[in-house]
Amino acid sequence: MKPFGALEWLIAFRYLRSRRREAFISVISTLSLVGIALGVATLIIVMAVMNGFRAELFNKILGVSGHMLIQPLDGPLSDYRDVTDRVIEVPGIKNAIPFIEGQALISGNAGSSGTLVRGIAPEDLARLRFVSDNIILGDTGGFGTTKSVIVGSRLARALGITVGDTVQLINPNGAVTPFGVTPRIDDFLVQGIFEIGMSEYDAAFLYMPLDEAQLYFDQEGIVSAIEVYAENPDAIDTLRPLVQEAAERPIYIVDWRQRNATFFSALVVERNVMFIILTLIILVAALNVISGMTMLVKEKTRDIAILRTIGATRGSVLRIFLIVGLSIGVAGTVIGFILGTVVALNIEAIRQGISRLLNMELFSPELYFLSQLPADMDSMETAIVVGMALALSLLATLYPAWKAARTDPVVALKAD
Repeated sequence: MKPFGALEWLIAFRYLRSRRREAFISVISTLSLVGIALGVATLIIVMAVMNGFRAELFNKILGVSGHMLIQPLDGPLSDYRDVTDRVIEVPGIKNAIPFIEGQALISGNAGSSGTLVRGIAPEDLARLRFVSDNIILGDTGGFGTTKSVIVGSRLARALGITVGDTVQLINPNGAVTPFGVTPRIDDFLVQGIFEIGMSEYDAAFLYMPLDEAQLYFDQEGIVSAIEVYAENPDAIDTLRPLVQEAAERPIYIVDWRQRNATFFSALVVERNVMFIILTLIILVAALNVISGMTMLVKEKTRDIAILRTIGATRGSVLRIFLIVGLSIGVAGTVIGFILGTVVALNIEAIRQGISRLLNMELFSPELYFLSQLPADMDSMETAIVVGMALALSLLATLYPAWKAARTDPVVALKAD
């Protein structure tokens, strides 16, 4: 008889169909199938969301903050234009933006809030695609020609301001007088409102023309640092010495791995822990397969004995019960894969639907940083999940199938 012959498939599928006497076994098999399907689907969805979450944060954090930060060592960066021009010429560097940064209190129509003021040149703002390409109100046309600023969307909503309104910036580190330090207070026109999609930036950042920021923070002719953008973020170790050489002055370089080491390490740990925890769901479902198969073998002991007496080999009996157990595992895995893929590809629409249904905001951007729930299915990772589910189903089936194959027909018929 050929392995997995037609007769073996026929008998196996007869065993899979429930009868009144075997209703309890059928319930256990159904629960095992549902458990495997839910485990596979949950694992695919969660890993896709974790991958998307990391990719979105990675792109947006590095898209705004850069891959390397050049800071001066021996004095202020007064020669920042020359340094920037030389750094951009380094092979592998696609952009370098000098900026000045400081904190201030901003007041609008609906209240006040702290903000991080970043001054950059108009031409550099145009090259900062994550900001210039995400202007939702207004434009950058008058940026640098008027006393104007561009603010984040969440900050604008908190202050109750829009394009054309005037905001007041208060810098506590103002002019020094005989009576002490007086705050610097100045008014600026809101030129545009941007939305990057990352709440941490949309709720705190404000962009100001570089020359205005230098005057406002009393830093004429100098900048705080230079942000460098590489073509390949993973090539930082190779580019670092080239950038230091091109600067032609003592500088201190901090790359994206150092600036975000704790954050990205925490994401990796969280992702690995979630994978282990959710794998336990599939493992529990596989244990249910063992229970159901063991009870089925016990119930079919007389049938096994009759099959053996009419010529069925131990291998045939083994394969029959392997088909029964693997059918549950394969069906659960396929259903879980389809369900997980559909949900992962439509996760944001599902989130919005549930939010409207419950009249509440799921995955608040203030907590999760992103305004949308991303998902990025990795084909290799999905294949590993599917393969793991099938492997656990096979392992769960082996012992009961082996016990069925070892059944002695003489003893079984005498006991019956």
